[in-house]
Amino acid sequence: MKIYEVGGAVRDELLGLDVKDRDYVVVGSTPDEMIELGYRPVGKDFPVFLHPETHEEYALARTERKTGRGYHGFQFHASPEVTLEEDLLRRDLTINAIARDEEGRLIDPHNGADDLALGVLRHVSPAFAEDPVRILRVARFAARFGFEIAPETAELMRGMVTSGEVDALVPERVWQELSRGLTEERASKLFEVLRESGALARIAPEIAAVFDDPERSQETADALDEVAGAGEPLDVRFAVLARSLDPYAIDALANRLKLPSSVRDLAVLASRHTNAIADAEALAPDAILDLLNAADAWRRPERFTELMHAALAGEPDRGRAIRRLERAREAASQVDAGAIAKAGAKNDIRERVNAARLEAIRSAVPR
Repeated sequence: MKIYEVGGAVRDELLGLDVKDRDYVVVGSTPDEMIELGYRPVGKDFPVFLHPETHEEYALARTERKTGRGYHGFQFHASPEVTLEEDLLRRDLTINAIARDEEGRLIDPHNGADDLALGVLRHVSPAFAEDPVRILRVARFAARFGFEIAPETAELMRGMVTSGEVDALVPERVWQELSRGLTEERASKLFEVLRESGALARIAPEIAAVFDDPERSQETADALDEVAGAGEPLDVRFAVLARSLDPYAIDALANRLKLPSSVRDLAVLASRHTNAIADAEALAPDAILDLLNAADAWRRPERFTELMHAALAGEPDRGRAIRRLERAREAASQVDAGAIAKAGAKNDIRERVNAARLEAIRSAVPR
């Protein structure tokens, strides 16, 4: 029985990055032996165990065979006879197919360390084409590290799209990978890679339309990287991506990919109100009130701030617009709606509250 550290932990250490999770491959063992040693089984599709003390994952070395379309269409084989080299051969990219033994020596049969030094994402074997999720993973790693795609890997990805393999992706997995890619600092790289492979048009044609448009493509990419570099949350990043889309297109995309409601809602608000927010310095007080009401800024002030950040990403002088809208919101928020409701008839409460808020806005941000 031999144990090797594998995958992302080895890769990130070689890059000088902090390692959060460590994974291990066990060669020459069986499930019964692992259980006898105190490891707890957790794998459903293949034998994976948690260390009794560290709770890190230890997987038995395994091979896989394609049995159907999509990333579920695999049959796994784990046995004491499976070698480390056979296990590494089934991995997606050379940079993820590096192992380290218990003495700290690297086992790198596919020259992944060289590709790390070159900044290249390269597939390990032709079996890469059997799993469409790997297209998304390559795009995500490109966004994380800023690496380029090896020409032969890019060609293989395009072939997976042409063959229809990418159409087997399920919506939940698409969104899982897109959302993870959006949280990377070079988020626009994710969509650049997916567009060039042809996959973006298949999994998210609405977003593909943005990057196919010369006028919107660079503007969106720059704004997306700006909010990513600023550490804005996922909802803001997606809203920047979708702000030039029609709300109906956003709804279609959200329904198909099963987006979280908070992601969908901010994107729709950005779609409807980006132009108004961009013109905030010229907006009349009544137009500002309409904007604040439409965005439910009274009950959701944090979301309104996110909306402003999404709408104004890429605008060089956005500070003045944000300050004007914040002054208006803060002033109007001081209106005591409860007191107004008690002071008159019930049938015109909204009109009286709006009138009071409008007056507050006029005082705070005179035109």
